[in-house]
Amino acid sequence: MAAMEGLFVLEGRPTAQLIADQLREQIVQGVFRPGEQINESVLAVQLHSSRGPVREALQRLCQEGILVSRRNRGVFVLELSHDDVREIYAVREAVESVAADTLLDADAARLEETCQALQATVRNMAKQVAASDWHAIARLDMEFHATFVAGAANTRLIRIYDTLAAESRMCIHNLELAYPRIDALVHEHQTILDLLEAGERSGLHHAIEQHMRKAVEDLTAPDQPDAVTV
Repeated sequence: MAAMEGLFVLEGRPTAQLIADQLREQIVQGVFRPGEQINESVLAVQLHSSRGPVREALQRLCQEGILVSRRNRGVFVLELSHDDVREIYAVREAVESVAADTLLDADAARLEETCQALQATVRNMAKQVAASDWHAIARLDMEFHATFVAGAANTRLIRIYDTLAAESRMCIHNLELAYPRIDALVHEHQTILDLLEAGERSGLHHAIEQHMRKAVEDLTAPDQPDAVTV
């Protein structure tokens, strides 16, 4: 398991939640490749942890769908097919559309606070596009959408979106060398923000739909492998 060489080392006695959070981040950044096996005992040694918290962390990530447990074989990083990508972005579109309606029906203070946070993310995204820092761009892309959904203040929507965000980042990192629309990223997110600020409900729904559709087209293009690798 070569990825272990660059894995984080946690100070003190790591908890299952902390291990799960750190491991999730490593997976979505591509440190662990899709289909790669996660060895529980090796991971425990690397983290200076007993196997109990590591096993619990792996179980949590299996429940989230980031890892897959195969009977008598072990635990592996999820491999995303083109059909998986389409499902992920279809659900994202549904969740973000509900969040959009909730935000537009919310009080002015919550809407303004959300828009300010989104604008800060768009500014940061523009800086990273200029610097061609793809890992930062991918993180800010999902930060924008997670902030958008969080603005709805619906805990169940947020919980659903957390898993979608991790899966989406796994998809997005696959485009690092082949993304055809990097210059359009800032524009697309700014358009969503502008429509939200203007209260343009139908336009906002359309912009979300188009944004998700274009992402799916990029991720499932003929030159992209059917099993998405990051």
